[in-house]
Amino acid sequence: MRTISEAAAELRALDPNTGMTPYHIRRLCLDGVLPTVKAGKKILLDLNMLIEYMQNPTADKFQPSPATTANGIRRIS
Repeated sequence: MRTISEAAAELRALDPNTGMTPYHIRRLCLDGVLPTVKAGKKILLDLNMLIEYMQNPTADKFQPSPATTANGIRRIS
């Protein structure tokens, strides 16, 4: 589990020419494309899941969750 900035730094270490920015990773997390865990104010994500997303972004498990697609307003059940 990494924070968004740590995940971006790890990707830059693996590939210095990567185009994946911390902003883009944050958008993927907030849009529900990547599963995350909140720890206080921090958003934690699995680095292996991010790498898997980069290899195949059209996979079914990387589709935005329906609860987060309604203009940022989610339904409370």
